[in-house]
Amino acid sequence: MDSTRRRPTPDATGDQGATSEDAALFWERHYRSQRTGGGRVNPLLAETAAPLRPGAALDLGCGAGGDAVWLAQQGWQVTAVDISATAVERLREQARDLGILDRVTAEQHDLARSFPAGRFDLVSAQYFHTPFALPRSQVLRTAARSLRPGGLLLIVDHGSTAPWSWNQDADNHHPTPAEIAAELALDPAHWSVLRADMPRRQATGPAGETATVIDNVLLFRLTAG
Repeated sequence: MDSTRRRPTPDATGDQGATSEDAALFWERHYRSQRTGGGRVNPLLAETAAPLRPGAALDLGCGAGGDAVWLAQQGWQVTAVDISATAVERLREQARDLGILDRVTAEQHDLARSFPAGRFDLVSAQYFHTPFALPRSQVLRTAARSLRPGGLLLIVDHGSTAPWSWNQDADNHHPTPAEIAAELALDPAHWSVLRADMPRRQATGPAGETATVIDNVLLFRLTAG
């Protein structure tokens, strides 16, 4: 992943033998090892949300908090969740320092077990991957059900392997937008697909290196409740 969120890149399936406690410990160690908080907004989120009228947003796997902070600064009321207590607390501190704590609710959740309350106008899942087993499609369907009519579900996944990715297996498969949509199986009577493509962009890795990467982008709108 680029430096906007700095999450490790998983393999295709995750560690099927790992527990939720293993995942929580892994991500806690990951964020504790980062000496600086914050981060930049993911560009495809900014591109999607910039023209929208601010409402209530949900940031799944908020990490260092760059997306949540940017949304709040645009006037959104943001609920941001992560499995790491350190990531959540650092986001709260960052929001407090920036004077936007009234627009940011940061919560710790293992999304395989619990989900934040509320109804939202935008759900953002930016590189919602983990090296551990995760019922990802189930979580995303739950997120979809939390949207108000007219709300948007934005999913941005890795479409290529960056030079700094953990898994350099040439056979690693990155599901296409069509494959992800098929897994979610959202009812077309209630959902429209606004975007399903694989754009290229220049990304920056954790050591400042750059590379051209592919993103797999899916944008759904809830057309009826």
